[in-house]
Amino acid sequence: MLRNLLIILVATAFFVSGCAAPKLKLFPDATDPFQEFTLHGTQKGKVLVIPMRGIISDAPRTCFPGARPSMVQEIVSQLRLAEKDEEVGAILLKIDSPGGSITATDVLYQEIMAFKKRTGVKVVVAMMDVAASGSYYVSLPADFILAHPTTVTGSIGAMFMWPQVTGVMGKIGLDIKMTKSGKKKDMGSPFRQTTQEEEEILQGLTDELGRRFVSLVAKHRKLDQKALVDISSGRVYIANEALQLGLVDKIGYLSDAVLQAKKLSGLPEDTKVVVYRRTEYPDDNIYNTATTRYSGSRLALIELGLPDSITSVRTGFYYLWLPGSGRD
Repeated sequence: MLRNLLIILVATAFFVSGCAAPKLKLFPDATDPFQEFTLHGTQKGKVLVIPMRGIISDAPRTCFPGARPSMVQEIVSQLRLAEKDEEVGAILLKIDSPGGSITATDVLYQEIMAFKKRTGVKVVVAMMDVAASGSYYVSLPADFILAHPTTVTGSIGAMFMWPQVTGVMGKIGLDIKMTKSGKKKDMGSPFRQTTQEEEEILQGLTDELGRRFVSLVAKHRKLDQKALVDISSGRVYIANEALQLGLVDKIGYLSDAVLQAKKLSGLPEDTKVVVYRRTEYPDDNIYNTATTRYSGSRLALIELGLPDSITSVRTGFYYLWLPGSGRD
């Protein structure tokens, strides 16, 4: 009896995910196309709300037993749909993210820049809990940046992260041998100590990527030299500090961001505020960040409870704020 029940539970998990039986899909999932839903408003014209939540990455997000589209794919797909709709007069990018990988971050920045150039559509950023590092980088093309009174932003700069397992390997008597074509071919390997020369090279690469970030902030935000020196330290700021430095344009709430988007785009006050989702939600509103009700559903047989900021980060260069991730 117990064995049969276990088989039924496992089979149900596969069916619900839509991964094991694509011809028998009980619920909407990430393979469904986006549909437009109106949150409020009746007049012609649209403000499209695009949520950006979590680590910025172009890697698919895993869920048992399948995968969801990456953040980059999701956001670019929505921009492409908006570009085809002449009624969309403004994009409201709703951000709650500590940043992410350098290339994925730069891809989103370039996609938003290109979208604005092709369409002339205004872009407003609304920062929620965290809009730091890479997510601030993505905000730079916006015509207006609004921070919630409790937003933490900044962390302008780059970092290189890689695991170090040499201590553990020594304790358990494990070693890794390799042959290489050049003495620096395995630079950054977690299986040996990094040399002073290698650390200097990695630091140089990180500094260069950090300077790129700072130069873009200077270009878009027109900060004075004192402010540029301050932000180059990589520290984070609460909303009122960010406003004083010129990193954001206003402090307010999500409703204020919606009004600002309508104002910048010349849309009427009761214009429609819309979202793209793969399924309809009852009592939906602007605070909902999901696009698919069952994507990323908690059907894993073992839930580790680890935050995305831990499980999503791999060795590499990042525009990311990850408190407590390392030592000075």
